[in-house]
Amino acid sequence: MTSRTCPCGLPASYDACCGRFHGGSAAAPTAELLMRSRYSAFVKGDAGYLLRTWHPRTRPGRLELDPGTRWTGLEILDATDGSAFHSSGSVTFRASYRGGSLLERSRFERVDGAWVYVDGEFPEERG
Repeated sequence: MTSRTCPCGLPASYDACCGRFHGGSAAAPTAELLMRSRYSAFVKGDAGYLLRTWHPRTRPGRLELDPGTRWTGLEILDATDGSAFHSSGSVTFRASYRGGSLLERSRFERVDGAWVYVDGEFPEERG
């Protein structure tokens, strides 16, 4: 990943990809793009964006990110629904960080037309 490439893994600059969502000039049009932008927000330490894109019924009152965590990559494993034609969707992904990785199946819903993160479950790795 170069400094100009978006942390989410798509072949675009940060400004043209997740940066426009973080800055508020656009909203993620799919659940997968919201998930990617939330991963990028973790990389950038943008707790405000994470809270703004969290479903009101499951959003914590505050969010403290660990500044020592170094996120190193994102792999989308599966995406179900979550397009402009759906009201909910899920994305299964692996987010790698220095020293390990996190496997999560995240659920998303639309609130007032915008995609938001509801919650996630952590399936066990099958080896």
